Amino acid sequence: MDREIVARVAKASHIKLTDEELERYSKDLGDILDYFAILDEAPDHEGAGVNPVEIADVLRDDVPEEKFASEDLLRDMKTYDNYIRGPKLV
Repeated sequence: MDREIVARVAKASHIKLTDEELERYSKDLGDILDYFAILDEAPDHEGAGVNPVEIADVLRDDVPEEKFASEDLLRDMKTYDNYIRGPKLV
């Protein structure tokens, strides 16, 4: 990765880097991008995934239910006509 790009990103992030750090980070980020380029050349998995557990539809039907009676929940609260009052928003 280009040293000037690392310097611009550091400046935009309000991070002060020394010249040594700029050199090190530009080399490290360049190495990381090279590894991603190698991964891009890997063949497709052709239907075989990398997850050992089959992922099925994990969503459930949303069925409304009342687990607690609203009167029991509101009993110890300070309410106004069964509405909970919060602080004013200005």
